[in-house]
Amino acid sequence: MDEHPAVPRDRFPQELVAFYGLTRLPREGGWYRRTWAGPERSDGRPEGSAIVMLLTAEPGVFSALHRLPADETWHFYRGDPLSLFLLSEGEPAQGRADAARTVVLGPDVLGGQHVQFTVGAGTWMAAEVAAGGAWTLFGCTMAPGFTFADYEHGDAGRLTARFPHEALRIGALSRA
Repeated sequence: MDEHPAVPRDRFPQELVAFYGLTRLPREGGWYRRTWAGPERSDGRPEGSAIVMLLTAEPGVFSALHRLPADETWHFYRGDPLSLFLLSEGEPAQGRADAARTVVLGPDVLGGQHVQFTVGAGTWMAAEVAAGGAWTLFGCTMAPGFTFADYEHGDAGRLTARFPHEALRIGALSRA
């Protein structure tokens, strides 16, 4: 069961925001909190990092297309399945239908969902609550750890030119 017996399911996301002390994630979207950062390396980055994050199915609430220079592992915790949209920059991506894929994180592992999935460095990624869902609580870990300087925000025009067969999905999962 995804909700605490004393909290109605439709109020549970607000309770999670309060419980974890989540704040809005700039540019990318959703609510998050860094829960761990390892010791600082000589280059100023942490050895590793972890966040907890919440997305809802409300209009405009999604993790916008972005990419990072290191692998990032996504972990499903609670709620409804999460749709993770991936665009591979492997050559030649132009016009290749296999350059895009969607991975679903959720509790139905025997039905093809994942409780954990690693996105390779340099892969464009975006996420939203899967169709029919209301909210998803998940986490992400990285090693070396995340810094905001690492975040590369996706440009819908450039990504659509690179992946024209995914224009609608790119438009839906992008922010200016």
